[in-house]
Amino acid sequence: MTQTEKILSQLPGDILGRLRSADKMWQAFKENTLPVPLVVKESKEPLGTVDWDVIICGGTLGIFLGAALQTRGWQVALIERGILRGRDQEWNISRQELEVFLELNLLTLTELQEAIATEYNPGRVSFCQGSDFWIKDVLNIGVDPVFLLSTLKSKFLQAGGKLLEKTSFEGATVHPNGVSVELQTQGSNLSAKLPPTSSIKTRLLIDAMGHFSPIVRQARQGEKPEGVCIVVGSCAQGYPHNQAGDLIVSFTPIQNQCQYFWEAFPARDGRTTYLFTYLDAHPERPSLEFFLEEYLRLLPEYQGVELSQIDFQRVLFGFFPSYRHSPLRMPWNRILPVGDSSGSQSPVSFGGFGSMVRHLKRLTEGTHEALACDLLTQKSLAQLQPYQPNIAVTWMFQRAMSVGRQQQLAPNQINDLLTAVFEAMAKLGDDVLRPFLQDVVQFSGLSKTLLLTSLTKPGTVIPVIPQVGLTTLLDWMVHYFNLGIYTGLSSLGQLTTEPLKTLPVVPQYYYHRWLEAWRYGSGRDN
Repeated sequence: MTQTEKILSQLPGDILGRLRSADKMWQAFKENTLPVPLVVKESKEPLGTVDWDVIICGGTLGIFLGAALQTRGWQVALIERGILRGRDQEWNISRQELEVFLELNLLTLTELQEAIATEYNPGRVSFCQGSDFWIKDVLNIGVDPVFLLSTLKSKFLQAGGKLLEKTSFEGATVHPNGVSVELQTQGSNLSAKLPPTSSIKTRLLIDAMGHFSPIVRQARQGEKPEGVCIVVGSCAQGYPHNQAGDLIVSFTPIQNQCQYFWEAFPARDGRTTYLFTYLDAHPERPSLEFFLEEYLRLLPEYQGVELSQIDFQRVLFGFFPSYRHSPLRMPWNRILPVGDSSGSQSPVSFGGFGSMVRHLKRLTEGTHEALACDLLTQKSLAQLQPYQPNIAVTWMFQRAMSVGRQQQLAPNQINDLLTAVFEAMAKLGDDVLRPFLQDVVQFSGLSKTLLLTSLTKPGTVIPVIPQVGLTTLLDWMVHYFNLGIYTGLSSLGQLTTEPLKTLPVVPQYYYHRWLEAWRYGSGRDN
């Protein structure tokens, strides 16, 4: 019996079965054998009546936008295939990012404080054979998802929203004046007064079902991701007392054609630790179960404790695909992807909570304006998921932290490069280092870091070129120059905000989206 089988068999629920089920999907993903669903159709016939302004599929992150839109007066229905409840594992985020819940009147200050389960400082960045770097106030807040989602759920319902739990999305037909959404409930949904199969109609359908949404899979038509982040980990007790966190740490050279990275955070139930790595979706890449076995093999060395002393509370695993051609452009009118469904998250991060929170105000205001102006065509809604060069430039970072299936790299090439980059950022100060660790890349900080690293450690930079490939490098240079252009446009846009308030509402909608694209795309929303 492997360590994975032994430990998972001791936990409640069929965790091993869930792991192997996830591995079957991962294998199908690698082999590109997942069927392309046909869940969205189009009709030229108008709908007679429309029941809702907005229907959101996917409640875990959809409740954020649903509650924000409902409190603005729109009639919102939220579809969740299970019971809308947060997981027991905390979501880590930086405190300043939580301010959006106050700005949108979704939480009171007291409720926000109650949502914070843990807080720690400082966080460490370290790479094998390199120095330790310490920084405060980055991903140092652990939010309690159970409390947060319960509170938002109550406010959503109190404002008049409709929550359809134990109800799954089956399909949608896009009409000229709305979308008919087919639903399947687990038995008769008494609270919603719906039969087992039914359809409801909306002006706008929002997809918050994540990476593996059937709508997304149909839109992508079997496209394979260029990058994948594999994550395995646990929350456990029995570690030595430690109130610091690890933001990104490695202590081993390249193994199994992967560079292993680690995160660790103090948690309410003990300590959370993750192993994660970046790779492609080649069919010969290892399974999630293999990586979990690697995690258990290396965890004692990482945390300085015997495996037999660790009392595992929860085990976590998953894979997060990312696509170079992002965000996703929906081919239909009246359908808007948000969160992981949109593909607009950074390829070097995993989990959608931080990205959703960061963009929540922008999405709320933009969707509100789109509904008010009835700008719900594919072209209009695409403005809510714009190209962002500050995200696009991180593709080369992801490639520089991954190893091709047949590549032969020096054992510590990735560690040496990252050490050199973080040494440069540390010299340049927290104003450069902190945004980068929050997935916010800015032109000035990136340019200074690249210049300083090239001058002080050219031997670590040159090997990156054959590693990532000339095509990737040239593509990156386009995004880098665009990042500089967006930075200038963002400054210019701030000067024209007041005079353009006199424009009609439709031109205002588009101009507001351009301003947001320049601001977020330059990383100046931080």
